[in-house]
Amino acid sequence: MKIGQQLFRTIWPVSDEALPGHYHVAIIDQTALPHAWQILTLNSVQQMADAIRRMQVRGAPLIGAAAAYGMALASQQSATDEALQVAASSLLASRPTAVNLRWAVDRMMRELLAIPEALRCEHAWLEAARIADEDVRINQSIAQHGLAMLQALAADKPGRLNILTHCNAGWLATVDWGTALAPIYAAFDAGMDIHVWVDETRPRNQGASLTAWELQQHGVPYTVICDNAGGHLMQRGQVDCVIVGADRVSRVGDVCNKIGTYLKALAAADNQVPFFVAVPTPTIDRQLEDAIRDIPIEERPADEVHMMAGLTSAGTVEYVRVTPEGSAAANPAFDVTPARLVTSIITEHGCYAPKDLHDMLQRIDPI
Repeated sequence: MKIGQQLFRTIWPVSDEALPGHYHVAIIDQTALPHAWQILTLNSVQQMADAIRRMQVRGAPLIGAAAAYGMALASQQSATDEALQVAASSLLASRPTAVNLRWAVDRMMRELLAIPEALRCEHAWLEAARIADEDVRINQSIAQHGLAMLQALAADKPGRLNILTHCNAGWLATVDWGTALAPIYAAFDAGMDIHVWVDETRPRNQGASLTAWELQQHGVPYTVICDNAGGHLMQRGQVDCVIVGADRVSRVGDVCNKIGTYLKALAAADNQVPFFVAVPTPTIDRQLEDAIRDIPIEERPADEVHMMAGLTSAGTVEYVRVTPEGSAAANPAFDVTPARLVTSIITEHGCYAPKDLHDMLQRIDPI
């Protein structure tokens, strides 16, 4: 995507001028947005795991690519079986909910352990780049399949199409293009009259800070709303569809996404508003059937609930407390939306009702 006049991905390798054939990994620090644009350079798997944990890189597809590059960094330090196992364990422990992280680490380990140690470092960088490029192609396909669904909705109603989204599932959550926002970008670029309701997405405000920033950069009309306003807008006929991403989808179509997604799905069902989920197939966990029981829900620090960051009139970013001292706070990062509330799942292979998801997976990659 374009920032100013320059094209960017969210993650990319940078040659180490002091050591030919060695690389660092550059990332956009998403914790600094929207108030500052900062690019960080990571030099070790430990730094990559920390960046994932701190959510400097975030979003299920991007976490997968970041983990792949983390394994490449690890192979640069030591490519022994033992060292790679330690690196894999460190990355897997950084965030437990998104399945893409494990998918990418497992893929890297299969590739690296199958070849001689002397070849592993070079191969790791090539494989990480393949994973990143695949993510871009997948998201471009999601954009086109989702565009067709938006065009079908627009054909049945006059005027502007209003889309509600939750959290950030745009290009910042992937290597490029995004998942839930990819069809929106494609629709805008195709000349459709669209408008996006952007949930703030407490407590980390990824909607208000990241989605709003992305849409503004691209020129897409949007309005930020508090998390509790979505149902009200649906009741008044001001939402034509909901599109969200996901961190993990079960094989029967249950969707694990940012906390608050379930409430939007309930409101959408009550108001007959289509509820779409846009995901690459690596986000679908084929081993998972009971999502509520079996997905580990990340419990993040209580301070994310107690504190909020903002830009002061002096131009500095400061944190302020919004709860009384001594308050307890719970901070589950995700919830599960049952498949019965999902209208369609948009993948790189097409759009599928949850009941058809398993058959689609069997067709594209029988196990």
